[in-house]
Amino acid sequence: MGKLVSTLFVTLDGVYQAPGGPQEDPSGGFDQGGWSVPYGDEDFGRFVTEVFEGVGAFLLRRRTYDIFASYWPKMTDPADPVAAKLNAAPKYVVSGTLTAPDWAGTTVIGGDLAKEVPALKERTDGELQLHGSGALVRSLLALDLVDTLHLLTFPVVLGAGRRLFTEGAVPTAFRHTGGRVTAAGVSIQSYDLAGRPEYGSY
Repeated sequence: MGKLVSTLFVTLDGVYQAPGGPQEDPSGGFDQGGWSVPYGDEDFGRFVTEVFEGVGAFLLRRRTYDIFASYWPKMTDPADPVAAKLNAAPKYVVSGTLTAPDWAGTTVIGGDLAKEVPALKERTDGELQLHGSGALVRSLLALDLVDTLHLLTFPVVLGAGRRLFTEGAVPTAFRHTGGRVTAAGVSIQSYDLAGRPEYGSY
């Protein structure tokens, strides 16, 4: 049975919107897309390669899928570890509107995440990986379906944009399983879900 592993890029003020480019997701008038790009050094690249080595299948939200599908099928270098995995591995898209995906290996799943996602984990050999898709991550965290969270925090504050953890998020505790800081200052931390928070007093 596969683990559901989420990899997310956030700013110091918790924004996850459009890390990869200005056109990636300008919704809500967001005009600061591409904020992660200046920090993409060798350390960062090494981590991304490591993550993709463990993938068995991908779980994506429609918006992230559209971004990926417009780019990665054109990247056909078999030596590119990210492109090779994205193009070859099964891709599951959570969408109520996508009907005929043309990226090979894509299956559309409906909205009942509590049923669909455990079934996907069951039949995935390796990690079921979720990249970006912050709203979907929140939904899956609320259902206790995320096993591991790789959270990459970039040394920048934007003051606008969609934030990962919003008011009303389900209280969740994590266990830290490893981390590093890249030369460019990106804090890469890995966490396993550990149930509900515990409380005390000093």
